[in-house]
This record gives sequence, structure tokens and C-alpha cells, in this order.
Amino acid sequence: MAKTIFITGASRGFGKLWAEAFLKRGDKVVATARNLDTLKDLVKQYGNNILALELDVNSREAGFAAVAKAKAHFGRIDVLINNAGYGLFGAVEETSEEDARAQMETNFFGLLWLSQAVLPVMREQKSGHIIQVSSVLGLVTLPVLGLYNASKFAVEGLSETLATEVKQFGINVTMVEPNGYSTDWAGASASQTQGLELYGPLKQAFSEGTTPDMWGKPEATVDAILKVVDSPNPPLRVLFGKVAYNLVKEVYAQRLDSIEEWKDVSLTAHGH
Repeated sequence: MAKTIFITGASRGFGKLWAEAFLKRGDKVVATARNLDTLKDLVKQYGNNILALELDVNSREAGFAAVAKAKAHFGRIDVLINNAGYGLFGAVEETSEEDARAQMETNFFGLLWLSQAVLPVMREQKSGHIIQVSSVLGLVTLPVLGLYNASKFAVEGLSETLATEVKQFGINVTMVEPNGYSTDWAGASASQTQGLELYGPLKQAFSEGTTPDMWGKPEATVDAILKVVDSPNPPLRVLFGKVAYNLVKEVYAQRLDSIEEWKDVSLTAHGH
């Protein structure tokens, strides 16, 4: 059965790729982007099955208006995919207030506003699925991506809580946690802090530590996202990519070891 899917950040990368995959199989898609010119090809090819909307997710008012337009146009919203976001590269010490607030506005608050906007629609339907495009860096961290890490950790905490609150209404929440992919996330889409020379060696080591094999193929995520959307019992979390899978398993094992090592201190700190 065809679904109506609302997806943010559909101008390129995962958003454009997934929007086209949904349209190709007959779903209806509300595709949002800051620049509607990036969606002209999909509108031309898929006509009435796509509603292209200009949207800056940083605006709560605009987010609510876009959801209202989508509901009025297609009558329902079965799936929201909060995909809009970008990477901020730079050490924590280097990060300006403007850089930090902008990163959180888009990656966290933009996602929050759209989630809030779609909930009344899904509650009325007694069904829905909110998919948050988080990151493996919402579970583990890498240096020189501190604010990006923080924004995705915030997405994880918010979304896990949201899942427990809205399950009663027939609404599911899933966090998709990709590793790095060969999109322009680390290129044209990325933002850079004003660098301090003393972090140069760390950045160089970080850059040299990545290999081509570590970057996933974006096209390989299409079948994965379709499976998540079509699942009658979707997961709360799903990792995309072998680097994400291996890294999370390794880091979580280390965390459990550390918890056990400090068990006596933890239990004593309870007081009784």
C-alpha cells in the first residue's frame, strides 16, 4: 500500500536519493528543501505524486506551515523523515557561539519542530512513523566533530523519550544511525570552525586515519530505508554501514568494562 512520506533536506544526499526511491515505487512524497530548483527534476518526472516545499527547518513556524500544507494536499502523512542537517568540523575550543548555535538549530531544533508539527496529524490517524536521521556519532564520538556529536546525542535522547510517549497513539519512532557516506556531507554541505594552529596535528591525524573503504555507498542505503519504512514493527535504532556496526560494538563493550571496573564506587555513591 502506497504511503505518504514527508522528508526534509531532500535537495541532495540521502534526502534526494530516498525521495526518488519512494516515488519510483509509487509512494507520495512531500520533499522539502531550502532551494526548490534542486527538486525540479523530481517534480517534472513524478508530477502529482510529489509536493515540493521550500523550507528552512530552523523556523518552527515554517515547519508547522509545511506540515499543514502537506496534510491539506495529500490528506495524511504516514512517515516523517527528519533528514535535514549538516556537519560542523572543528575542535570544541575553536567553536564560536554562532557556529555552535547554528549547528544545534538545524540538527536538533529543526528536527524537534517538525516532530512536534507532525504529531497531531499522526495522532488523528492513529498511526505514523517518525524517522530521525541521527548518526553513529550520536552513540560514539570522534574528535574535531564535538558540536556535531553533541547535536546527534541530543537527537538520540529526545527521540528515545519521544518513542515512549507516542507509542500509545500508534506512532513509531526510529533513529537511523549512518557512518560516513560518499555524499557531500563532509564536502560542500559541511561547515568549518575558525581553526587554531595547535589543533592542526590532531586534524591531520584524523584526516589521514580515514580510508576510502570507510565511506559507505549512498545507493546501498535505499533498500535499507525501504525496509525500515515498510516494517510493521520498526526498530528504535538501526545502524547503517559496517563501520558504524563495528565501532558501536567495540565502544559499548569498553563502556561496559569501565562500568564494571568502577562498580564499587557507583554502588557506594548511592548512600544506602
